[in-house]
Amino acid sequence: MPTTVADVLVEELKVRGVSFVAVLNGHGLDPFLLACQKAALRVIDVRNEQAAGYMAEVTGRLTGTVGVCAVSGGVAHVNAMTGVLDAALDGAPMLLITGITAQTELDWGNFQDFNPVPLAAPICKYARIVDVPHRVAQITHEAFVAATSGRPGPVHLALPMDTAATPVNSQDLLVSKTRTGQVQPSGSGDTPNIEYAARLLAAAKQPVLIAGSGARYANAGPAAADLASQLKMPLVVPIWDRGCIEKPCEEFMGVIGAASGGPRILADADLLILAGAEFDYRVGQTCAPAIRDDAKVIRIHTDPTRLRQGLEADLSIQGSPKSVLQQLRTACANHASDRTDEWLTEVRRRRNDFQQGCLQRATTLPEGINGLDVVKEVTQIVHTEGVLLVDGGNIGQWFHQLLSNQYPSRWVTCGASGVVGWGLPGAVAARAIHPDGPVVLLSGDGSFTFTVGELECAARQGLPFVAVVADDEQWGISVTGHIAQFGKPLFSELGPTRFDLVAQGFGCDGVQIADKEELGPALRAALTADRPTVLHVPIVPSSPADNSI
Repeated sequence: MPTTVADVLVEELKVRGVSFVAVLNGHGLDPFLLACQKAALRVIDVRNEQAAGYMAEVTGRLTGTVGVCAVSGGVAHVNAMTGVLDAALDGAPMLLITGITAQTELDWGNFQDFNPVPLAAPICKYARIVDVPHRVAQITHEAFVAATSGRPGPVHLALPMDTAATPVNSQDLLVSKTRTGQVQPSGSGDTPNIEYAARLLAAAKQPVLIAGSGARYANAGPAAADLASQLKMPLVVPIWDRGCIEKPCEEFMGVIGAASGGPRILADADLLILAGAEFDYRVGQTCAPAIRDDAKVIRIHTDPTRLRQGLEADLSIQGSPKSVLQQLRTACANHASDRTDEWLTEVRRRRNDFQQGCLQRATTLPEGINGLDVVKEVTQIVHTEGVLLVDGGNIGQWFHQLLSNQYPSRWVTCGASGVVGWGLPGAVAARAIHPDGPVVLLSGDGSFTFTVGELECAARQGLPFVAVVADDEQWGISVTGHIAQFGKPLFSELGPTRFDLVAQGFGCDGVQIADKEELGPALRAALTADRPTVLHVPIVPSSPADNSI
């Protein structure tokens, strides 16, 4: 059989390390799927295009490489865009391939006659039709470069059926000599900026280091922990950003920006370092009243287009967060400071007091299993190994408020978008990426129902994981806010669902947990199963927020 454009595209994916493509089939994808079959590129098929999009973006967030999904045209493309927007807001590398009607017949009124590029372009770093057969490798290269350069993000290729099936001569192809799918932040900070930053740090009495998702993609966790330790400086992560603190770190103080509150940290800091963190509400938009008027702000970002976004910092340093933090550690060693560990000790006290308040609120709840019970059991079991995915607003608040001294990158939450419903497809992707070791999804009941049909796909394709569904029969985080503001819930209560029986209907194992003492043993047993297992855990409504009691 002759080599086609689709064959070349699939080969470009494989050589860049793509191990699977998440797909929902449709006639527009036929040439691409045939090429995947010919090249033995793994295809994981789903039941909703949203799931395919989420699988791709979770792959990007977990691995730092480009996750790939492929869908058909028209509404299928729109469905997949949920994952694309999530990737854009979180800065995750992913590629959406949309199989569309023949290029020669666009705007001719055929089935699914729709050009998806104008819809994708505003939220993608690169979007175009594969319209020149001999340039397919070069177009794919441009897409991967965009997805992995600067701040990572989503890209899109529309693949017309006629172009995809067009035979090509290998001698005519334009192929890059270097082909990679890995995010590789690079660049050191300018020496004068590093020296100025070191002087600011030496003068600061109450500095705070904020490590965002950009620090994770730069593998800057050890550098951040080392600098925080050297300078006796609290280290935090914006809620929903990727964690990068792989090992226990005494300076790590958990997350900031949680809807359920947090200890007073930013408001008393006299210097903030934003390392790969974005300008948004979680860092108080770096201005009063969230931070002091006289506080200095240093921003470190690999992407010059994001470095000075929002309000101008006192000092902006372009470069890889890893490289810049390492430079700062060296430079700070040459600048004397009379700062003691008093500030770090005070922040640790505030953090501990806040966590104790969360624990105390849990003791006032009605009898039964609560969110705290579930989070403690799950994190205890996956503390040292495995992948943990957390999907849900209220259960997510419990999870983040109980973080102690580390936040490893193998723990994944919804990302900056705050999306719910991504977790089940994310667990499927995590198992495909990590065939061995625990993969556990901690989900709320509302989140879980978004993509519950993907249980069948996971069971059929041999992708086992454990889903712990904390079921309070409500959109818990919304109910908490509604009661605080209006005195009652507003259309945010749900009916009962037997998630264990639903799982069994999809060919999975399902267990209902009636007592918190049952959860640990059931979870450990489920980790050895050869099929997905859903642990249905009815819980009493609860929240770590002060106003929930």
